[in-house]
Amino acid sequence: MHCTSYAPPTALPPALTDLPTELLEHILCFPVLKHVDICNVSCCCKRLHDVCHGRGKVWGHQYKLRWPRLQRFYRQNECCDWLREYRTRHRVGIQIRRTVESISKRFFTEIESLGMPEHFCEDELLFILNSDKRKSLTLKYYAKKILYFLRQQNILKSLKTFLEQPADQQSALEGAVLVDQYCNPLADVTLSSISAQLDEIAEKVKKMLRIKNSSHPSLRVAQGDCLVVEDFELQRQVVCALNSVLYEQLQYKGNEFDYYNPLNSYIHQVLLRHTGIPISLSVLYMTLARKLGVQLEPVNFPNHFLLRWCQKPIGSEDIYDFVYIDAFGKGKQLTAKECEYLIGHQVTADYYSAISTTEVLLRMVGNLLNIGKRGEGNEKSYQLLRDSLDLYLTINPDNVQYLLLQARLYFHLGIWPEKVLDILQHIQALDPSQHGAVGYLVQHTLEHIQHKKHPVTPEVKKRSAPEHLEVRYSVGLIMKHKRSGYNCVIYGWDPKCTMSQEWITTMRVHQLSNGANQPFYNVLVQDGTCRYAAQENLEPHSAPLEIGHPEVGRYFSEFADTHYAANEELQTRYPEDMNETLGTDQSNKPPGYSIVQTCSYRPHRRL
Repeated sequence: MHCTSYAPPTALPPALTDLPTELLEHILCFPVLKHVDICNVSCCCKRLHDVCHGRGKVWGHQYKLRWPRLQRFYRQNECCDWLREYRTRHRVGIQIRRTVESISKRFFTEIESLGMPEHFCEDELLFILNSDKRKSLTLKYYAKKILYFLRQQNILKSLKTFLEQPADQQSALEGAVLVDQYCNPLADVTLSSISAQLDEIAEKVKKMLRIKNSSHPSLRVAQGDCLVVEDFELQRQVVCALNSVLYEQLQYKGNEFDYYNPLNSYIHQVLLRHTGIPISLSVLYMTLARKLGVQLEPVNFPNHFLLRWCQKPIGSEDIYDFVYIDAFGKGKQLTAKECEYLIGHQVTADYYSAISTTEVLLRMVGNLLNIGKRGEGNEKSYQLLRDSLDLYLTINPDNVQYLLLQARLYFHLGIWPEKVLDILQHIQALDPSQHGAVGYLVQHTLEHIQHKKHPVTPEVKKRSAPEHLEVRYSVGLIMKHKRSGYNCVIYGWDPKCTMSQEWITTMRVHQLSNGANQPFYNVLVQDGTCRYAAQENLEPHSAPLEIGHPEVGRYFSEFADTHYAANEELQTRYPEDMNETLGTDQSNKPPGYSIVQTCSYRPHRRL
């Protein structure tokens, strides 16, 4: 009899879809899986589609992994449609890139709004800026411009809200921070971080006070509490301790050697560098004193901002009832007469009066305006002038002098012609006597608007043209100036010097062996300036290096180890230069260099 053995059916392993939801979510949150993988998984079956629902853990993880900077806009454990947020942010990213890529200098300044969620726009712009340092330079250049613009618009809104508050609720420190933020919109400056630094200084002052008077009422003040110390001796102890910590321990001082540096007016820089000008140091001093219970008032003294400290019962306006504190002069205490010695001439009693926070901000912004006007006419000084004018006219919108300056500046820079017309109309309504200056600018602004409708094609310069045969160097080459020693990159050239006779005389061009009758080059210099250099004064750099100039991205798309690659706009103007740059680059290679080594070769830099 033949017997057959019986084998029970083999149990099938559990399917992926049989796993618990929590385990499936854990698997689908592995970092190696991207949003495309999750989309593919969710299309497999209803079970996996349900696990990958929009409000679930999987899409929440994808969103947080892809855009970590956006987490501050959501509450912890917030229930949100993450799939919808992901799609919106993804679409905004694509739109932002298209916008930035399509921008040119010609119309960048006319962007008013991108019409998309601002925090998504900012996140994509930061993503562009933080990508590969040497590539996509033009994309980064305009992304930075747009981010600068967007942040400034938000800061102006905050400033307007601040100015609408009652005068007694306006903090000079908060106003100074808003000024700082507007002029440095790409810096990480917040009121909370500045206040935290001042709290640390206040704690040091308390430590000093505790040594002198362990029962001082200021020692019992918690952060954020409001205290007014009435007793003059107790106030004096606070002021002495503050001077000791600020000027002796922390070495704060007035910047006498670089007084007109705008950094002296920015609160975050004053705290970083421990130096400033009278008004910025006074704002810090006054804020610290108030934290410790001593009420000081700002005084708009000519040429030298001061604080006043009342020595009599509150309410006195007699200028001799006050001690005047010079925060720029290490907290020196002055009488009314000594204040006049400080500036070298007598003033009326009005100049000793306390002023409002708004007036403090106008003085602070006025200083920046004057620095901008003193500038060398470069991009940096124009930007400072624009920023300070924006701030001043936000605080005092009917100042005809500065409205006219703003209109002239925009006209000179060739930007916002329609806004120039609005400014001129406002000036005419405020002061009809300005009709001469207004009429001139209106006429030329209307002409500018007409020119914009028919833009002039930029001149194309070909090296092969007979008149250009003496041009030895090409755009993108990194050069060294033989006489001045500065490093630079060429972004344009002329076969002969095209500057005015006045410039040629001032720069002593006639003393060159070839004078003005030789090629001249537009160069971006390492120190941030733009210069016009004669061919005989330039030579290719023996160890090419990156040029840290803010305008590099305006002309070049990437740094290619030994030269800069011209962007599309610059290539259109100099169509034959790129081949020349590459040819010069190869001729400067060391012996034995081959194209295979390009990725790893780094020429030695001369010390």
